[in-house]
Amino acid sequence: MEIIKQGSKPASAGPADYFTGTVEINAPFSTTEPARVGGATVSFSAGARTAWHTHPLGQTLIVTAGQGWVQEWGQEAQAIATGDIVWIRPEVKHWHGAAADSAMTHIAIAEALEGKVVDWLEHVSDEQYQR
Repeated sequence: MEIIKQGSKPASAGPADYFTGTVEINAPFSTTEPARVGGATVSFSAGARTAWHTHPLGQTLIVTAGQGWVQEWGQEAQAIATGDIVWIRPEVKHWHGAAADSAMTHIAIAEALEGKVVDWLEHVSDEQYQR
């Protein structure tokens, strides 16, 4: 058993290669083989968002504060808010982030397949975000 004390692992800034705007990532839990699940609390400032990406085994988002958006490629963006849970199916191209006028925080949970959790793709353009 391992207990990870709150604040024992520092948060980091979301890298500009994968995020637009100010994003803070607190990734206190990941597992080691044979387990595959890991997760992070991700806090987006108003207007901040991920780049388009996929997950080989899907992803669950649990919105813990604020309001935001999630969008699958080729579909309309959908509003999400505190208390909402989003399941994104494996290999579905998508993005998620805060609303333009609200910060948003979610817990992101995903499983690794052969050590890989995410495939990052192109940035979400301002035009795509504003739809």
